[in-house]
Amino acid sequence: MKNYFAHETAVIDEGAQIGEGTKIWHFSHLMPNCVLDQNCNIGQNVVISPEVILGKNVKVQNNVSIYTGVICEDDVFLGPSCVFTNVTNPRSSVNRRGEYNKTLVKKGASIGANATIVCGHDIGRYAFIGAGAVVTKDIPDYALVVGNPAKLLGWMSEYGHRLEFDAEGRANCPESNQVYKLENNKVVRIK
Repeated sequence: MKNYFAHETAVIDEGAQIGEGTKIWHFSHLMPNCVLDQNCNIGQNVVISPEVILGKNVKVQNNVSIYTGVICEDDVFLGPSCVFTNVTNPRSSVNRRGEYNKTLVKKGASIGANATIVCGHDIGRYAFIGAGAVVTKDIPDYALVVGNPAKLLGWMSEYGHRLEFDAEGRANCPESNQVYKLENNKVVRIK
């Protein structure tokens, strides 16, 4: 028995694994052997290639392409028309299917509209990639990056608010009141 919703125009290939409570909207294509955990939301016109893994509660907005080699942990947000690459030096006449580079998007990270994630780079926990950014290197936990190439602009809380650190390197999230510490260009949430 099917325990997820798929719009009648969605194409779901044999071998795609779809978790309970997931919703797949108009004209999206889930290819063989992709894995979607529980409660994902897949917008319109999304392509999820073979071997892609999406954790629980991943939200994929319209027109997103997620290619083989990408893993998104729980609670990741992928903004409209963002895209991942999976080959560093693609050429039409050279078959590089066995050379896909991995990209890991860690728990709670958000990737803005029209951002491009160049393969082989990890996106840290709760990182925030600004709209239109081009990620060409690993992004640390809680980082706010913008531009082409993406550059560190600041730090974000788990609730998506910009963190303002005091002289002791401490900041509070205005929504959750969680406390964060900045030390040696790394941010951690204090329990």
